[in-house]
Amino acid sequence: MSKVWFITGAGRGIGAQIAKAALAAGDKVVATGRDPAQLEKLYGEFGSSALCLPLDATREQDAIAAAQQAGSRFGSIDVLVNNAGYGQLGLFEEVSGEDVERQFQTNVFGMMHVTRAVLPVMRKQRRGHILNLASVGGFMGFDGASIYCAAKFAVEGFSESLALEVAPFGIKVTIVEPGFFRTDFLDKKSVQYGSRKIADYAEFSSNSRSAYESYNHKQPGDPARLGRAIVELSEMPQPPLHFVAGTDAVDFATKTFERRRAEIDSYAALSVTTDGDF
Repeated sequence: MSKVWFITGAGRGIGAQIAKAALAAGDKVVATGRDPAQLEKLYGEFGSSALCLPLDATREQDAIAAAQQAGSRFGSIDVLVNNAGYGQLGLFEEVSGEDVERQFQTNVFGMMHVTRAVLPVMRKQRRGHILNLASVGGFMGFDGASIYCAAKFAVEGFSESLALEVAPFGIKVTIVEPGFFRTDFLDKKSVQYGSRKIADYAEFSSNSRSAYESYNHKQPGDPARLGRAIVELSEMPQPPLHFVAGTDAVDFATKTFERRRAEIDSYAALSVTTDGDF
């Protein structure tokens, strides 16, 4: 059965590859992004199967309008992919408060705006699948990425709780945790670094930025293959709550949770002493 996808940040990168994979599978796609001309260029060849809509995820009214247009055009929204976002890198003290708020406004609150706009459609039809793009930085920290990781940890917590709230309506939630993929995520036009300079961090900050820049377009992940994997997830009757994507992501997750389990076990005797008597 053909599905209707609603994808944010569909103008490039992983979002574009998910959209193309869904269209190749015979589904219909509502491709949204900040640049309508870019969307039309990417999806014009797909004719009536693709609906291109302007959407700035930080603007709740944009999300509401796009969801309404999607429903009017296709009659349903079966799969929502919250992909829009960018990377705010840099050491914590070197990132301004305004930049911290901007990161959360896009990567967290924007995702919430779109989800809130689409959920009434899914509740009414008593089905749906929400895929929220997090990151390996949503379950572990990276130096020089404290703000980005904080936002992605927020995506994880929101998504896990949302999954419990919407399950009675037949709506599934999957948190996608990609490793490093060959997109323009680390390009200068996409990623942002801290605007403040602190002498104590000079060497650390420079080395961290150089490491990220040297990895640009050398990442192991193939976004087209991830797009096809997302389509496969959408076809599962019982999709996973968490999906780690990439060999590096599997390795990161395995080591992170093994380390966490060892830490729990090491301090369990002290942990249980905090229970009170009734």
